[in-house]
Amino acid sequence: MKLKKITRPKWIPLWLSIPFVLFIAFIVFLLFFGENNFREISKQQKEIDHYKAMIQEQEDSAKYYERKTQELNTDKETLEKIAREQYNMKRTNEDVYKTDIP
Repeated sequence: MKLKKITRPKWIPLWLSIPFVLFIAFIVFLLFFGENNFREISKQQKEIDHYKAMIQEQEDSAKYYERKTQELNTDKETLEKIAREQYNMKRTNEDVYKTDIP
């Protein structure tokens, strides 16, 4: 019994082999269909960027309120202005009249 030699069709390049095709298929599977595919990585990166922006916004807000607190603790005129405007407080010897005129 003589074995017949399998010849490669002319349309298949010489450098293309079964192990090489399997390797490329495995890489493609990992990149596009695996647990850490491109879509998941980009989605997670967007979430990370969103949370970093939120953290930056909260830090800026905290700095603003720290400055305001420091200002209220050191500047008595600002403290009196806020007490009068926002909480309708007055000194003991004065009368305050409210009007609708801006």
